[in-house]
Amino acid sequence: MPQRRIRLAQGRVVDPSQGVDQVADLVIEGNRVLGLDAPAAAEEEVVDVSGKVVVPGLVDLYAELREPGYEEDETIATGVEAALAGGFTSLAAAPNTQPPVDTQAAVEFLQHQAARAGGARVWPVACASRGAAGEELAEIGQLVQAGAMAFSDADRPIRDPGLMRRVFQYCGMFQRPVFSFPEVPELAQGVMHEGTVSMILGLKAIPAAAEVVAVSRDVTLAEATGGRLHLTHISTAGAIEVLRRAKARGVQVTASITPFHLALTDEALRSFDSRFKIRPPLRSREDVEACLQAVADGTIDAICSGHSPRCEEKKVQDLDLAPFGAVSLETTLAAVITYLIRPGHLDWLTAVERLSTAPARILGIPAGTLTPGSPADVTIIDPEVRWVVRPEQFRSRSRSCPFAGQKLWGQVAGVLVDGQWKLKRLE
Repeated sequence: MPQRRIRLAQGRVVDPSQGVDQVADLVIEGNRVLGLDAPAAAEEEVVDVSGKVVVPGLVDLYAELREPGYEEDETIATGVEAALAGGFTSLAAAPNTQPPVDTQAAVEFLQHQAARAGGARVWPVACASRGAAGEELAEIGQLVQAGAMAFSDADRPIRDPGLMRRVFQYCGMFQRPVFSFPEVPELAQGVMHEGTVSMILGLKAIPAAAEVVAVSRDVTLAEATGGRLHLTHISTAGAIEVLRRAKARGVQVTASITPFHLALTDEALRSFDSRFKIRPPLRSREDVEACLQAVADGTIDAICSGHSPRCEEKKVQDLDLAPFGAVSLETTLAAVITYLIRPGHLDWLTAVERLSTAPARILGIPAGTLTPGSPADVTIIDPEVRWVVRPEQFRSRSRSCPFAGQKLWGQVAGVLVDGQWKLKRLE
């Protein structure tokens, strides 16, 4: 029996893995990509995507799904729905749940719940230390066997450099990257970036050094052990300089950044609105300019959502009391189009590299490409739609978003995962 075929006709196909940026038909057969401009078959679904951009499914390197333990913030099912709405076909799930993802059973629970949700692919990131407590090494081998693709204590940086060194050594044995949230907790006891704005507002501040010192330490340990380091949230000019020098020396280090840190500055905190209280904090204009340049030149390899949902009851508090966090799966792509592509900081080929191809390579998964035979994970984008961000319409369970009320460009018109339509806004 012939396999079902889908022809995405006359879209602008952008695939960095092949250096492709051209108008073509993308043909899918079964759950695999057949190729570009393949001959027509007697029976195939033809979908007109002219005027749309057709790219490999987006891959997110950091998303908190919060289940189990914090279902009031997000569940795996709602997180997967939010991912699809934002064009993500794969996401790396951060392990900061309760209990944390530090056992085979916890990894299997995540996989089971994701399979039940039946949307985007969820790739487990397991704890590097037991209970994410930063005291004892987790059972790295057993977690790899269960399906963990990377190791991290999520937003709880590992304080002990001796333990961090062992994490690199053990993860290196299994060819798994270490995902590090680069922050020195003892220096990060404030609510916003340390600078002129924090001084004017009289708010307790977090210096750039909290990130720079952590990046320097982790890079040094990765270099000493030959381990693979991925820095999940870069936000400062100083950290970028450390990263740039490390890459020049051949250290196995990659980095990602959220759209918030490419679009917004600490000036937003003048509103005292907890929507803008995120980690790392929104930085200065100088830091944002350095980050934009680093994304453009490849020093920063990837753009991640940094999706860290916190329910409204938690966020609607005074700035000092409200938790850090924001939802972003449904706005990341549009923010990249609005703040990076349209102003000319990135072309489409580079933007898709940062959102899909590079994240897939860092995570070590078969995604981020439209080469013949690859899994048919595809995102279709209408770049000319302009829409107002209304968090009350989000698929996510949480609503706190720094882009709320803004007009952004670009909307997801369709998503296929494994050759199956998961979202379709095409006539």
